[in-house]
Amino acid sequence: MTVLVRPQALENFKVREFQMLIDGKWTDGAEGGVIERRSPGHGVAVSRYQAGTKADAERAITAARRAFDDGHWSRMTGAERSNIILKAADLIAARSGELAYLDCIESGKPISQAKAELGGAVDIWRYAAALGRDLHGESYNTLGDTTLGVVLREAIGVVSIITPWNFPFLIVSQKLPFALAAGCTTVVKPSELTSGSTLVLGEILLEAGVPAGVVNIVTGTGAEVGAPMTVHPDVDMVSFTGSTLVGKLTMANAAQTLKKVSLELGGKNPQIVFPDANLDDFIDAAVFGAYFNAGECCNAGSRLIVHRDIADEVVKRVAALAGEVRVGDPLDPQTKVGAIISPEHLAKISTYVSNAATAGAHVSHGGETLDLGMGQFLSPTILSAVQPDMAVAREEVFGPVLSVLTFETLDDAVSIANSIDYGLSAGVWSRDFDTCLTVGRRVRAGTIWMNTFMDGASELPFGGYKQSGLGRELGRHAVEDYTETKTLNMHMGRRKVVWSRS
Repeated sequence: MTVLVRPQALENFKVREFQMLIDGKWTDGAEGGVIERRSPGHGVAVSRYQAGTKADAERAITAARRAFDDGHWSRMTGAERSNIILKAADLIAARSGELAYLDCIESGKPISQAKAELGGAVDIWRYAAALGRDLHGESYNTLGDTTLGVVLREAIGVVSIITPWNFPFLIVSQKLPFALAAGCTTVVKPSELTSGSTLVLGEILLEAGVPAGVVNIVTGTGAEVGAPMTVHPDVDMVSFTGSTLVGKLTMANAAQTLKKVSLELGGKNPQIVFPDANLDDFIDAAVFGAYFNAGECCNAGSRLIVHRDIADEVVKRVAALAGEVRVGDPLDPQTKVGAIISPEHLAKISTYVSNAATAGAHVSHGGETLDLGMGQFLSPTILSAVQPDMAVAREEVFGPVLSVLTFETLDDAVSIANSIDYGLSAGVWSRDFDTCLTVGRRVRAGTIWMNTFMDGASELPFGGYKQSGLGRELGRHAVEDYTETKTLNMHMGRRKVVWSRS
């Protein structure tokens, strides 16, 4: 049985009104439209954003282009940019409660989780500031007495940053501070479902001293705002996080002008469990990996690939622990699983569950929508007897649904793990570290956790293989992703060989 936390009505709540940030000024959209966001956990309007259009995106791109070309940001010293980014980090920390609250009520994620994400975001901003001071090229004095080669790293230019609704502040923090540290200027489009915290970030960056036009924030839909940001000739790079389908469209749009593209897309991430694993640790990680952020997470551990000898025990124990997870009011500090982002998405998740049951999977726990008086919720769900060819085992459900598959040999487990289009992350559980390393080296994914799951650090690169994306975020090379390399080939003295006279 699921532990329910019924949402409390938002008493005397005042809807927050937002404008867009273009060229250092807060402004309404060109056509005056408004997007109203209703809280998925409480069913009431909580925010209103400007409904941006192509004209607004183009205004923002023009401002970013001008700000880059005038050099007020790109030609600062690394130390000067770093100091401003560090000040922004301090201001984010000071307003973290406000930012977490916005993410909570707009996305439906639990408030305790949102606060933890803000702590992680502050660390990323500080890490990016440090990398900005360490950005450097190379020199070659081995090319002969008359030649010196120098390779520079220069900011790539104007970057379009497009972020999703599931981690509104955390994901913009995995992109924007690194672009700023490199010296780029930016146009940011947050999801039209969860724009609030990104707009507050705009206030913070202006207060920190980021010059006008360096960061522009345009709200609106992907069709109206996002698409122009991916095709405009004055944009040099696109950094996108979202679904694989929209990632493919973004890549196709960017190809029209051969922009650099960084894509962090979908995942269908396995946890492979061997009979000698510490099952106490694993069971907790399985429940966390499946139901963190209500499963609306590209890194969700949505597939358990379990050795046949322990499959029944694992399903029983995971179901028992899932039954203790508190589901409901995102504003309750004890809640672990909050609301589903929209009624349409809830219906999509429920369809995956019903289709899997029709195909022969067994609903071992949950599977039902929950009527808590307001908002939209789904109980943590476990599907056992799942076969590798089922849609629920191959496609990204993006909800609190865990599929359990079985294997007999290590080769079987690796084959099942690698049999899908995604390759974002994976976990392996065994007391034999040879087993862990063998699986870790053979599974095609960007991150492999060994005897843990969904741990992270600003220092560790993040990104995927195959249709999980292109490029990496975080890590010491993250700033370099927002640069171009330029070779300076310098000749000293007279050139000895003249081609026209040889």
